[in-house]
Parts: sequence; C-alpha cells; structure tokens
Amino acid sequence: MAIKGAVHFDIETCKGCELCIEACPQDSLALSKEINKIGYHYAVQIEDNCTGCTNCALVCPDAVITVYRQSKKKGKDKREEVARISNVRSDVSISINDK
Repeated sequence: MAIKGAVHFDIETCKGCELCIEACPQDSLALSKEINKIGYHYAVQIEDNCTGCTNCALVCPDAVITVYRQSKKKGKDKREEVARISNVRSDVSISINDK
C-alpha cells in the first residue's frame, strides 16, 4: 500500500515563491489562480498523489506548510502531522515525526 500524504498551506501568509512546487517529487503542488489578502498567488495541493515526503515544508522560507500522512492504526485511518516548520525569525526549528 502506498503512503498517503496531504499538505496544508497557510494561504494568507504564502508569498507564492514556488520553492515547494519545485521541491515536490510527485508534482502535487501548483500556484492557485486566486490571490490571498497580501496580493500573492498562493501554493495549493492539486494532485491526490502526495506521499508526505516533507520536501515542501523543508524548503518553505515563510514556514506556511504543514505535512500530514495517513496511516492505519488498529484498523482505523489516522491522519498524523509529520512536519511543520515554525517560529522562523533568525533560527529555524524543524520537527519531523517519522514513525
């Protein structure tokens, strides 16, 4: 069974730099046609083939991406957060949960 992932963007903070799009090996991401409140086309997940590899979150300079993976535990599907970059000021805090 293939690993199922999902990406969540803070669309109101995304500046549309496209680094996440270039870093995605599954070509799951693209820029939206809509514009956010700060005037940028923001990144969105366009394909359902995400594996939750976390490449997008690791390259995002504005830390607006959270990556999830779907897993089966005790017969139930469970969505687990596997990567979120946060508190970016001058230092970077990276948390990756790869169970």
